[in-house]
Amino acid sequence: MGSVLVHTHVVTLCMLLLSLSSILVHGGVPTTLDGPFKPVTVPLDKSFRGNAVDIPDTDPLVQRNVEAFQPEQISLSLSTSHDSVWISWITGEFQIGENIEPLDPETVDSIVQYGRFGRSMNVQAVGYSLVYSQLYPFEGLQNYTSGIIHHVRLTGLKPNTLYQYQCGDPSLPAMSDVHYFRTMPVSGPKSYPSRIAVVGDLGLTYNTTSTVNHMTGNHPDLILLVGDVSYANLYLTNGTGSDCYSCSFSNSPIQETYQPRWDYWGRYMEPLIASVPIMVVEGNHEIEEQAENKTFVAYSSRFAFPSEESGSSSTFYYSFNAGGIHFIMLGAYISYDKSGDQYKWLEKDLASLDREVTPWLVATWHAPWYSTYIAHYREVECMRVEMEDLLYKYGVDIVFNGHVHAYERSNRVYNYTLDPCGPVYITVGDGGNREKMAIAHADEPGNCPEPSTTPDKFMGGFCAFNFTSGPAAGKFCWDQQPDYSAFRESSFGHGILEVKNETHALWIWHRNQDFYGNAGDEIYIVRQPDKCPPVKPEENY
Repeated sequence: MGSVLVHTHVVTLCMLLLSLSSILVHGGVPTTLDGPFKPVTVPLDKSFRGNAVDIPDTDPLVQRNVEAFQPEQISLSLSTSHDSVWISWITGEFQIGENIEPLDPETVDSIVQYGRFGRSMNVQAVGYSLVYSQLYPFEGLQNYTSGIIHHVRLTGLKPNTLYQYQCGDPSLPAMSDVHYFRTMPVSGPKSYPSRIAVVGDLGLTYNTTSTVNHMTGNHPDLILLVGDVSYANLYLTNGTGSDCYSCSFSNSPIQETYQPRWDYWGRYMEPLIASVPIMVVEGNHEIEEQAENKTFVAYSSRFAFPSEESGSSSTFYYSFNAGGIHFIMLGAYISYDKSGDQYKWLEKDLASLDREVTPWLVATWHAPWYSTYIAHYREVECMRVEMEDLLYKYGVDIVFNGHVHAYERSNRVYNYTLDPCGPVYITVGDGGNREKMAIAHADEPGNCPEPSTTPDKFMGGFCAFNFTSGPAAGKFCWDQQPDYSAFRESSFGHGILEVKNETHALWIWHRNQDFYGNAGDEIYIVRQPDKCPPVKPEENY
């Protein structure tokens, strides 16, 4: 009888612990298993429009505060796994004007001295350096040439370990202050970074500072910037800016940029990204056309990307691991056709995945496939048509996008249809740039755009035809908020992703106007590998 009582108590205790663990994991926060949710639109808060005014070059936060060849604009980015990171910085001053003479990268070495925290920095890594120019074939426009940009890869690092480093050229001497970073945890189903910040369309306004302050207060281990960085292309080469370039400078023979805005952005962000790795993917504001039809030169030059390490031949698309998460960064402004290099790389990358090691699969690119705002409505439908089946086949869990200057989270969706195995799409293009906030929705009366106006100007192509089935059959837009759109709100902010285990990840979107602890939107994204089994590596061959 006593053994039966003991057994009963053990069973009761186990059930209680299971119940408590469920409460601890969810804490009253809804999960995707509770969905699909009825669409919610938060009414526009007209009292808060944000102060989206660019920080001027006179602000101490963006002024150069080093001398000669001392490093500035220091940033950190990840390689493909925990044992390697990239350190980047700039030495020397940029030049802008008609008569510019590029600096010689060979005049300064690219060296990082580093070691584990609390020990000597007796390990040294050597990298490479470059200079880029932004040149215009038109009289009267000012050309630009950068300082010397350095990229150094550190290897052989231990997982989840605090390191300290200095970068520069010790022979000059011109070394930076000591900075610190923590490596990612080892890849495995129970190993994850604590917090990943996700932000898009950041710019460099006083609203950007609010976003970055909030983001810093959340102590992220990693930052994803889903395109549109400095918005240097909202300026003429003489430094005159506008919220709407095409409106103000319609007679410009080429869309000019004011490249010093990149340097201002790098200086402003350094206190954060010299210690917290930032992973960037290109947006349309990084196109920056110049002489000889060159594009994306500043973007490709200023950041270090784990392209080569992840088998990519391009800075526009690459992948990396952060603990048990595999991130795929895709290019919306380079060929995404099934016959193209990016698609073939993506197929190979996905086929090599072992979801027993990295259960979570997160994809990122700039322009969203699932957005209900007028701004950029169905603009990259051709990309969706080409790539959606592949991402669905391999069980992508979450997709992050920017481009639309608002916040929106979808129900799980595939091919515009609610699907419990489809990804959750999250648009966070609300980082705080100087362009207007997206407010109007395409499903509201009189707001549906003319289809011919929707293709992306840079990529061309037109794939966004009228819907052939479902509630919007025969029409280009829905007549009400689509059922795939779970939550939308026009406010500046950023998001934090906290992966708890191999099945549960907490997503919190923070609005700039709220206190730090408040959540504008909060949900547990739950994977169901039994119900939606991802493709296994052996199935690919």
